[in-house]
Amino acid sequence: MMVENCCGDCCRDTHRMTTANTTTITPPAAPAAAGGGVTREQLKQRTDQRILSEWIAPDSRVLDLGCGPGLLLEHLQHAKGAQVVGVDSDLHSVIGCVGRGVTAYQGDISKVLDFYPADSFDWVVCSRTVQELAEPWQVLERALVVGRHVAVGFVNHGFWINRWNMFRHGHRVRNEVYPEPWYKSRPSNPVAIGDFEEFCAAVGARVTRRAYLAGDWNTPCQFWPKLLAGYALYEFTRARGGVFSPRRREGQKSENHGLHG
Repeated sequence: MMVENCCGDCCRDTHRMTTANTTTITPPAAPAAAGGGVTREQLKQRTDQRILSEWIAPDSRVLDLGCGPGLLLEHLQHAKGAQVVGVDSDLHSVIGCVGRGVTAYQGDISKVLDFYPADSFDWVVCSRTVQELAEPWQVLERALVVGRHVAVGFVNHGFWINRWNMFRHGHRVRNEVYPEPWYKSRPSNPVAIGDFEEFCAAVGARVTRRAYLAGDWNTPCQFWPKLLAGYALYEFTRARGGVFSPRRREGQKSENHGLHG
Protein backbone atom coordinates (compact mmCIF):
# COMPACT_ATOMS: atom_id res chain seq x y z
CA MET A 1 0.00 0.00 0.00
CA MET A 2 1.29 3.43 -0.88
CA VAL A 3 1.15 6.71 0.98
CA GLU A 4 -0.80 9.20 -1.11
CA ASN A 5 -1.69 12.85 -0.99
CA CYS A 6 -5.45 13.36 -0.80
CA CYS A 7 -7.25 14.08 -4.03
CA GLY A 8 -10.75 13.82 -5.36
CA ASP A 9 -10.23 10.18 -6.37
CA CYS A 10 -10.00 9.00 -2.76
CA CYS A 11 -13.77 8.98 -2.28
CA ARG A 12 -15.41 5.63 -1.77
CA ASP A 13 -18.90 4.41 -2.50
CA THR A 14 -19.89 1.84 0.10
CA HIS A 15 -22.94 0.67 1.96
CA ARG A 16 -24.81 3.26 3.98
CA MET A 17 -26.01 2.47 7.45
CA THR A 18 -29.45 3.24 8.84
CA THR A 19 -29.74 4.85 12.26
CA ALA A 20 -32.63 5.71 14.53
CA ASN A 21 -33.25 9.22 15.78
CA THR A 22 -32.21 8.63 19.36
CA THR A 23 -31.12 10.89 22.17
CA THR A 24 -28.86 9.03 24.59
CA ILE A 25 -26.87 11.03 27.09
CA THR A 26 -25.88 8.34 29.59
CA PRO A 27 -22.14 7.61 29.39
CA PRO A 28 -21.17 3.99 28.69
CA ALA A 29 -19.84 1.82 31.47
CA ALA A 30 -16.14 2.23 32.08
CA PRO A 31 -13.72 -0.70 31.67
CA ALA A 32 -11.37 -1.89 34.34
CA ALA A 33 -8.92 0.71 35.57
CA ALA A 34 -5.91 1.19 33.35
CA GLY A 35 -2.66 -0.29 34.52
CA GLY A 36 0.41 1.69 35.54
CA GLY A 37 2.43 3.50 32.93
CA VAL A 38 -0.52 4.30 30.66
CA THR A 39 -0.10 7.71 29.04
CA ARG A 40 -2.93 10.16 28.47
CA GLU A 41 -2.71 9.59 24.73
CA GLN A 42 -3.03 5.82 25.19
CA LEU A 43 -5.97 6.31 27.55
CA LYS A 44 -7.63 8.63 25.06
CA GLN A 45 -7.19 6.01 22.31
CA ARG A 46 -8.77 3.32 24.49
CA THR A 47 -11.65 5.62 25.40
CA ASP A 48 -12.34 6.50 21.76
CA GLN A 49 -12.19 2.86 20.70
CA ARG A 50 -14.55 1.74 23.45
CA ILE A 51 -17.20 4.41 22.93
CA LEU A 52 -17.08 4.67 19.16
CA SER A 53 -17.25 0.89 18.83
CA GLU A 54 -20.62 1.10 20.59
CA TRP A 55 -21.82 3.97 18.41
CA ILE A 56 -20.61 2.95 14.95
CA ALA A 57 -22.58 0.20 13.20
CA PRO A 58 -20.83 -2.67 11.38
CA ASP A 59 -19.75 -2.08 7.78
CA SER A 60 -19.89 1.70 8.15
CA ARG A 61 -17.77 4.07 6.08
CA VAL A 62 -15.54 6.06 8.44
CA LEU A 63 -13.32 9.08 7.78
CA ASP A 64 -10.96 10.05 10.62
CA LEU A 65 -9.66 13.63 10.51
CA GLY A 66 -6.33 13.84 12.30
CA CYS A 67 -6.09 10.07 12.43
CA GLY A 68 -2.58 9.86 13.89
CA PRO A 69 -0.98 6.43 13.43
CA GLY A 70 -4.37 4.84 12.69
CA LEU A 71 -5.02 2.88 15.87
CA LEU A 72 -8.71 3.76 16.00
CA LEU A 73 -9.26 3.01 12.32
CA GLU A 74 -7.38 -0.28 12.58
CA HIS A 75 -9.65 -1.26 15.48
CA LEU A 76 -12.85 -0.30 13.62
CA GLN A 77 -11.65 -2.09 10.52
CA HIS A 78 -11.11 -5.37 12.35
CA ALA A 79 -13.79 -5.20 15.06
CA LYS A 80 -16.63 -3.62 13.04
CA GLY A 81 -15.75 -4.45 9.45
CA ALA A 82 -15.69 -0.72 8.75
CA GLN A 83 -14.36 0.74 5.52
CA VAL A 84 -11.96 3.36 6.81
CA VAL A 85 -9.96 6.32 5.51
CA GLY A 86 -7.61 8.47 7.56
CA VAL A 87 -6.27 11.97 6.95
CA ASP A 88 -3.37 13.58 8.78
CA SER A 89 -0.95 16.39 8.05
CA ASP A 90 1.96 14.45 9.56
CA LEU A 91 3.75 12.12 7.16
CA HIS A 92 5.01 9.79 9.91
CA SER A 93 1.45 9.29 11.14
CA VAL A 94 0.30 8.42 7.63
CA ILE A 95 3.15 5.93 7.28
CA GLY A 96 2.04 4.39 10.59
CA CYS A 97 -1.48 3.97 9.18
CA VAL A 98 -0.21 2.27 6.08
CA GLY A 99 1.86 -0.09 8.21
CA ARG A 100 -1.38 -1.14 9.94
CA GLY A 101 -3.19 -1.75 6.68
CA VAL A 102 -5.22 1.46 6.96
CA THR A 103 -5.79 3.67 3.93
CA ALA A 104 -4.53 7.15 4.75
CA TYR A 105 -3.71 10.40 3.01
CA GLN A 106 -1.45 13.25 3.95
CA GLY A 107 -3.10 16.63 3.65
CA ASP A 108 -4.62 19.70 5.25
CA ILE A 109 -7.76 18.64 7.12
CA SER A 110 -9.46 21.95 6.40
CA LYS A 111 -9.08 21.37 2.65
CA VAL A 112 -9.48 17.61 2.35
CA LEU A 113 -13.22 17.64 3.02
CA ASP A 114 -13.84 19.74 -0.10
CA PHE A 115 -12.85 16.73 -2.24
CA TYR A 116 -15.72 14.61 -0.95
CA PRO A 117 -19.35 14.98 -2.07
CA ALA A 118 -22.26 14.86 0.36
CA ASP A 119 -22.87 11.59 2.21
CA SER A 120 -19.52 10.08 1.20
CA PHE A 121 -19.21 8.59 4.70
CA ASP A 122 -21.48 7.30 7.41
CA TRP A 123 -19.18 8.72 10.08
CA VAL A 124 -16.61 11.51 10.24
CA VAL A 125 -14.47 11.35 13.37
CA CYS A 126 -12.57 14.34 14.75
CA SER A 127 -10.98 13.39 18.06
CA ARG A 128 -8.74 15.87 19.93
CA THR A 129 -8.24 17.73 16.66
CA VAL A 130 -10.71 20.63 16.77
CA GLN A 131 -8.61 22.67 19.19
CA GLU A 132 -5.77 22.80 16.66
CA LEU A 133 -7.86 23.96 13.71
CA ALA A 134 -7.68 27.59 12.61
CA GLU A 135 -11.41 27.69 11.82
CA PRO A 136 -13.00 24.63 13.46
CA TRP A 137 -16.56 25.64 12.60
CA GLN A 138 -15.80 25.42 8.86
CA VAL A 139 -14.35 21.92 9.21
CA LEU A 140 -17.19 20.62 11.38
CA GLU A 141 -19.87 22.21 9.24
CA ARG A 142 -18.39 20.59 6.13
CA ALA A 143 -18.07 17.30 8.03
CA LEU A 144 -21.84 17.39 8.56
CA VAL A 145 -22.25 17.46 4.79
CA VAL A 146 -19.65 14.80 3.95
CA GLY A 147 -20.76 12.45 6.73
CA ARG A 148 -24.17 11.47 8.05
CA HIS A 149 -22.85 11.35 11.60
CA VAL A 150 -19.99 13.32 13.13
CA ALA A 151 -18.12 12.29 16.28
CA VAL A 152 -16.01 14.90 18.06
CA GLY A 153 -13.88 14.24 21.13
CA PHE A 154 -12.08 16.95 23.09
CA VAL A 155 -10.52 17.80 26.43
CA ASN A 156 -12.94 19.97 28.40
CA HIS A 157 -11.06 23.21 29.04
CA GLY A 158 -13.78 24.18 31.53
CA PHE A 159 -12.72 21.32 33.84
CA TRP A 160 -12.62 22.47 37.47
CA ILE A 161 -8.85 22.01 37.88
CA ASN A 162 -8.22 24.38 34.97
CA ARG A 163 -10.57 26.96 36.46
CA TRP A 164 -9.08 26.66 39.93
CA ASN A 165 -5.51 26.93 38.69
CA MET A 166 -6.31 30.05 36.70
CA PHE A 167 -8.12 31.58 39.68
CA ARG A 168 -5.38 30.73 42.19
CA HIS A 169 -2.19 31.13 40.15
CA GLY A 170 -3.25 33.29 37.22
CA HIS A 171 -1.99 30.94 34.50
CA ARG A 172 -3.06 27.71 32.88
CA VAL A 173 -2.43 24.41 34.59
CA ARG A 174 0.69 22.32 33.92
CA ASN A 175 0.03 18.58 34.07
CA GLU A 176 0.04 15.46 31.91
CA VAL A 177 -2.78 16.90 29.77
CA TYR A 178 -1.07 20.28 29.34
CA PRO A 179 2.60 19.35 29.88
CA GLU A 180 4.19 22.40 28.23
CA PRO A 181 3.99 26.10 29.06
CA TRP A 182 2.10 28.22 26.54
CA TYR A 183 5.29 29.46 24.86
CA LYS A 184 6.34 25.90 24.00
CA SER A 185 2.92 24.58 23.01
CA ARG A 186 1.51 24.08 19.55
CA PRO A 187 -1.07 26.61 18.41
CA SER A 188 -4.34 25.60 20.02
CA ASN A 189 -7.83 26.90 20.64
CA PRO A 190 -9.06 25.04 23.75
CA VAL A 191 -12.76 24.22 23.82
CA ALA A 192 -15.11 23.76 26.77
CA ILE A 193 -18.32 21.73 26.85
CA GLY A 194 -20.42 24.88 27.04
CA ASP A 195 -18.65 26.30 23.98
CA PHE A 196 -19.28 23.14 21.98
CA GLU A 197 -22.95 23.00 22.91
CA GLU A 198 -23.23 26.62 21.74
CA PHE A 199 -21.53 25.71 18.46
CA CYS A 200 -23.94 22.85 17.78
CA ALA A 201 -26.89 25.18 18.31
CA ALA A 202 -25.31 27.87 16.10
CA VAL A 203 -24.80 25.58 13.08
CA GLY A 204 -28.10 23.77 13.47
CA ALA A 205 -26.56 20.43 14.44
CA ARG A 206 -28.65 17.90 16.38
CA VAL A 207 -26.72 16.25 19.21
CA THR A 208 -27.81 12.62 19.40
CA ARG A 209 -25.32 11.19 21.91
CA ARG A 210 -22.91 12.51 24.50
CA ALA A 211 -20.33 10.72 26.63
CA TYR A 212 -18.81 12.64 29.54
CA LEU A 213 -15.82 11.21 31.37
CA ALA A 214 -14.27 12.39 34.61
CA GLY A 215 -10.76 13.75 35.03
CA ASP A 216 -9.26 10.28 34.63
CA TRP A 217 -10.86 10.04 31.13
CA ASN A 218 -12.20 6.66 32.16
CA THR A 219 -14.97 7.01 34.76
CA PRO A 220 -18.36 8.25 33.53
CA CYS A 221 -19.20 11.75 34.74
CA GLN A 222 -22.82 11.75 35.89
CA PHE A 223 -23.19 15.27 37.25
CA TRP A 224 -22.24 18.82 36.24
CA PRO A 225 -20.20 17.81 33.17
CA LYS A 226 -19.27 21.40 32.29
CA LEU A 227 -17.36 21.53 35.56
CA LEU A 228 -16.49 17.91 36.41
CA ALA A 229 -15.93 16.21 33.03
CA GLY A 230 -12.33 16.04 31.84
CA TYR A 231 -13.11 14.58 28.42
CA ALA A 232 -16.20 14.70 26.22
CA LEU A 233 -17.26 12.81 23.12
CA TYR A 234 -20.23 13.92 21.03
CA GLU A 235 -22.22 12.47 18.16
CA PHE A 236 -24.23 14.95 16.13
CA THR A 237 -26.13 14.93 12.86
CA ARG A 238 -27.86 17.43 10.59
CA ALA A 239 -30.96 19.04 12.00
CA ARG A 240 -34.07 19.44 9.89
CA GLY A 241 -33.74 22.32 7.50
CA GLY A 242 -30.07 21.68 6.78
CA VAL A 243 -26.83 22.99 8.18
CA PHE A 244 -26.56 26.68 8.99
CA SER A 245 -23.17 28.25 9.57
CA PRO A 246 -22.54 30.90 12.23
CA ARG A 247 -21.73 33.32 9.44
CA ARG A 248 -25.14 32.79 7.84
CA ARG A 249 -26.83 32.99 11.22
CA GLU A 250 -25.13 36.33 11.89
CA GLY A 251 -26.23 37.53 8.47
CA GLN A 252 -29.81 36.53 9.20
CA LYS A 253 -29.68 38.35 12.54
CA SER A 254 -28.39 41.49 10.83
CA GLU A 255 -31.19 41.34 8.27
CA ASN A 256 -33.77 40.88 11.02
CA HIS A 257 -32.40 43.85 12.94
CA GLY A 258 -32.53 45.90 9.77
CA LEU A 259 -36.18 45.02 9.25
CA HIS A 260 -37.08 46.10 12.75
CA GLY A 261 -34.86 49.18 12.76
